[in-house]
Amino acid sequence: MKPELTLLLPALRRFAYSLTGSMHDADDLVQNTLLRILKSPPPEDVLLAKWAFKICRNQWIDDYRSQKVRTLATSKPELQAENYTDGEADIINDITLGEVNIAMNSLSDDQREVLSLIAVQGMSYSEAAEILAIPTGTIMSRLARARSNMVSFFKQPNGSMA
Repeated sequence: MKPELTLLLPALRRFAYSLTGSMHDADDLVQNTLLRILKSPPPEDVLLAKWAFKICRNQWIDDYRSQKVRTLATSKPELQAENYTDGEADIINDITLGEVNIAMNSLSDDQREVLSLIAVQGMSYSEAAEILAIPTGTIMSRLARARSNMVSFFKQPNGSMA
């Protein structure tokens, strides 16, 4: 397969350049394409060239979509620092990491697991449900109770759960 890939490389680079419009991005795309080909070679009845071009195109689509998502996410006005109100800044400054740690430790193990996977690790409900091997509805209810308990914790004058 190595000699075939070597012969295919110039055409693959031209194709990648036609998709990206940049030699730098085209080289990255070709490299990612070759990595995917080497990880999972084409089936026996498929020509390597067709397989390579298809993988290259799919990789470019994946890269384009992920770049678009990142661009949209970073351009959201709510992420801009000047949009934070003084009240939000005050709350953020008042809550220390130690207080959050104490509040997290006061949750039940089930609630702490779910809150950690979703709020800290950024997983989706379905990902957390799969990891913990429980239904998504259970994840949602445990998360709601954990959030409620965290709010109650910080509303208490002595910082203990109600």
